[in-house]
Amino acid sequence: MSNSTETLTRAISDGWVVAQRNVVKIKRVPDILVFVLISPIMFVLLFAYVFGGAIDVPGGVDYKEFLVPGIFAQTVVFGATFTGYGLADDMQKGIIDRFRSLPMSRSAVLVGRTTSDVIYNVISLVIMALTGLLVGWRIREGFVDAATGFLLLLVFAYAISWIMAWVGLLVPSVEVVNNASFIVIMPLTFVSNAFVPQSTFSGPLKVFVEWNPVSTVTQACRELFGNASPDMVLDSWAMQNPVVYSLLWSAAIVAVFAPLAVRQYRLSTSK
Repeated sequence: MSNSTETLTRAISDGWVVAQRNVVKIKRVPDILVFVLISPIMFVLLFAYVFGGAIDVPGGVDYKEFLVPGIFAQTVVFGATFTGYGLADDMQKGIIDRFRSLPMSRSAVLVGRTTSDVIYNVISLVIMALTGLLVGWRIREGFVDAATGFLLLLVFAYAISWIMAWVGLLVPSVEVVNNASFIVIMPLTFVSNAFVPQSTFSGPLKVFVEWNPVSTVTQACRELFGNASPDMVLDSWAMQNPVVYSLLWSAAIVAVFAPLAVRQYRLSTSK
């Protein structure tokens, strides 16, 4: 076995051990997941039953079916922030220093942290899907399309988790990470088509919405779940090809921020 293959195998193996350690936290501190899930459930109920009657979706699509894919996108993006919180918390408590003293791959901490957040998001999506079914959301396409939609959400969330990993190591304070993620993620999710059709926006704001990756992930899921209407006007290439565009964004984010996160981790542990 070559050295590069052995290094990769060790990183994956050690990373999975770290991921299991992070997932065990759900049992010990279940309120972490509970509070994260309460927010999207509240958004579903608030928009579906309070604002839903005032929002007109082109093509006669039921607003609940229009809304739920957007809530999915918002949920996984916010779920990806676990990476930043977790790394910042481990830095503050000195756990990263403990990992550094162990005979393990250096990249295992980041691999394990981002992998465990995928598991968190799977749990979140299951609960959100059940909530959506209860309020009237339905999947109107086949199993393969629906599975592709959920997989796309997880891929995009995994990419965002690398941004959060870099932020969590750059500013190793849970409070700062929390504020930084809120400032960046809130505009991305709300200035999108997650809650209202893009036709309600105009000018430069509409252009931003159409090329916002959160919008294209949402649009891709609506099409894959069968919750989109052919009457929706999709002017930009990104909205006409939402799956491809979202995957391109995911790949670009990982290509840029994974090396930055690894570099920052080495700098942090070498101090």
